[in-house]
Amino acid sequence: MTYTLETKNEDGTVRVLTATEEQTAIIDRALTTKDSLMLNALAGAAKTSTLQFLCKYLPVQPILCLAFNKRIAEEMAARLPGHVKCQTLNSLGHGVWAKVSARKLVLDSKKSYRLLTAATAKLNRREKELAYDSFAGTLRLITRAKINGYIPDGIMSHAKRLITTDQFWENANEDCDDEFDRFLVDEILTEAIKESYAGTIDFDDQIYMSALFGGAFPQFPLVMVDEAQDLSPLNLEMLRKLFTGRLIAVGDPWQSIYGFRGAVSNGMRAIADEFSMTQMTLSVSFRCPKAVVRRAQQRVPHFRYADWAAEGEVIEMPKWAATDIPDGAAIICRNNAPLLKLAFSLIMHSRGIELRGFDIGPSLVKALRKLGPPTMTKSEAYLAIDKWEEEKLARKKGESATRDRAECLRVFVDCGGSLAGAITHAETIFRERGPIQLLSGHKSKGLEWDNVFHLDPWRIPSPYAKSEESITQELNVKYVIETRAKRNLFLVTAESFDAA
Repeated sequence: MTYTLETKNEDGTVRVLTATEEQTAIIDRALTTKDSLMLNALAGAAKTSTLQFLCKYLPVQPILCLAFNKRIAEEMAARLPGHVKCQTLNSLGHGVWAKVSARKLVLDSKKSYRLLTAATAKLNRREKELAYDSFAGTLRLITRAKINGYIPDGIMSHAKRLITTDQFWENANEDCDDEFDRFLVDEILTEAIKESYAGTIDFDDQIYMSALFGGAFPQFPLVMVDEAQDLSPLNLEMLRKLFTGRLIAVGDPWQSIYGFRGAVSNGMRAIADEFSMTQMTLSVSFRCPKAVVRRAQQRVPHFRYADWAAEGEVIEMPKWAATDIPDGAAIICRNNAPLLKLAFSLIMHSRGIELRGFDIGPSLVKALRKLGPPTMTKSEAYLAIDKWEEEKLARKKGESATRDRAECLRVFVDCGGSLAGAITHAETIFRERGPIQLLSGHKSKGLEWDNVFHLDPWRIPSPYAKSEESITQELNVKYVIETRAKRNLFLVTAESFDAA
């Protein structure tokens, strides 16, 4: 049978899609069996249209389609039929917990920050110094604890613990090196849980509380899940509570890059095994040109391009300048510091830029302010950054992130000429809005551009990736970066940029 689907182009015109051979096999399997399906959809391989085909040809029934963020959920809602409820995992969890809490829920995005600040204020002088020094790291640990389903010992015996105390702290060794950190995390988590029952939650709590502390999840005969490779242990627990009939999940194992954020190791395989899912593949990219696909095949040998795909180009540029970058292009790098340095150079050449997804911006400004008085000279500021970096590294917490942040601070000082100038530059650069976008590999996921510049490909894998799993995730970042290109991929280095 030939399966067709009407979709709208960006200009509003209607076009008719005919299911590919792979899509046809998936639709046939869905129609002729009751199997749960795990769809391995490579970069640009029409995963959303495949879900549209399934929703059109499967018998009409209530379907829940889960996405990771609001933008994707809204896009799916616009493209899927009316009997499909599209929402984020957070929205689902929020609704479940709202029925448990005795009060109307209040969303406080800075809840952990507030609780940690209050707890720190009660400490003695020496403890305060330790707490402030590791403040950002402690906040990361709190988020990590929630994502992994950790609950402090001695509280809420009815709750479902996904990880033991010993397991969590053993895995958190990179970010935690003493009992004081453990004390703070446990205290903040305990207070956060109490506040959640009283109705004040943050984004992490939407999933943490609903998945572990009770609440009735809605029941659907069919649940669809996007970005299955990024599911955390908490997300997986939510699926267990939702699963009553059939599960269809879609994702790309080669785009698994959020292990540091708590994504389940080999998540798609683990989900497929747990829910006895049949694995099927979408290997043809409808985004990438032939040249980009051939390069990506070094990482994913079964990656294919469409018959009608343009040739495109993969170009290594030994020298490049601001004039070589077309408006609308993206410059993507593994690390943040090279992007910041290049952004200042492009501004000096009268090119409009936008630093996209730089949520570390406020923390960099704060770190600059804490280095010392604004009157610090350039050399004094450099020394202060060196000291800051040494202290962070001495505590053995996130070496890669620490070195990248230190280098970002040096970029600001170098451009500003003094600490005061560095702060001014840092406060203004993140407000720039121009046609050239600069972003990290992790922030580029799910996006696409005609022209992509991969800045400093040599940075992958990171020298701080030691384990086999972390090296695998690094190579996946390269695959993500380079498959954002719809026409041309340029391989460039910061060193070869003509800043004159």
